Amino acid sequence: MHGVEPGLLLDQEALHERRDADDLPDWAVAHYDSFREGMLGERDGAPFPCYFGVESEREGTNRYTFVPSTTRPEALFGLRRTLLRYLDEFRGYDGLSPLVAFFRPDGWGNDDEPAALSEADYHERLWNLLEFLHVHDPEPWPEDIPTDPDHPKWEFCFAGTPIFPTCRAPFYDVRKSRYCPVGLEITFQPRALFDGLTADTAAGQHARRAIQARIEEYDGV
Repeated sequence: MHGVEPGLLLDQEALHERRDADDLPDWAVAHYDSFREGMLGERDGAPFPCYFGVESEREGTNRYTFVPSTTRPEALFGLRRTLLRYLDEFRGYDGLSPLVAFFRPDGWGNDDEPAALSEADYHERLWNLLEFLHVHDPEPWPEDIPTDPDHPKWEFCFAGTPIFPTCRAPFYDVRKSRYCPVGLEITFQPRALFDGLTADTAAGQHARRAIQARIEEYDGV
């Protein structure tokens, strides 16, 4: 089985080349294939709700990384290196280009069955990941962004950049738009990717209403 290099950052073409050459571990292939199917497929005739996510996967503008653990420091330092490189480069990428991080499921390789984690487990790991990045952030927190996650104007920031992280995980068995059968998946979306589409703009409000309507249709709840 192949491993993944710490700090790996791939565009879609490079990812597909490595997948087709059997140069990625099974869990990484399963993760990406599940993601791509979710973005480009339909559920009961309904497309995936976030058309920005659909467009970036269809057009091949996403960036990707594979992280071999949600808890081991060496894996998280690798994620840190990847995120720093991505934030240094993303403004020069073509099109909408968030960073999608796929995490190796606990226990993968033990009869190829990932360990079952609860919603609370995934919630804790997500926040521990963000806290790890914050503790090892090379830049100070932006002065205009509240540091309290409960503040309505709080945004996660890293390397001086406001970022909107979204996650998918196996416990989202009702919210299918958030469901990933393999393991934890985090998409890091710098606010700058959505210039002109923030909540304080008419275009941003329209996009949010459209996405919310698609969520209701896709999730059926």
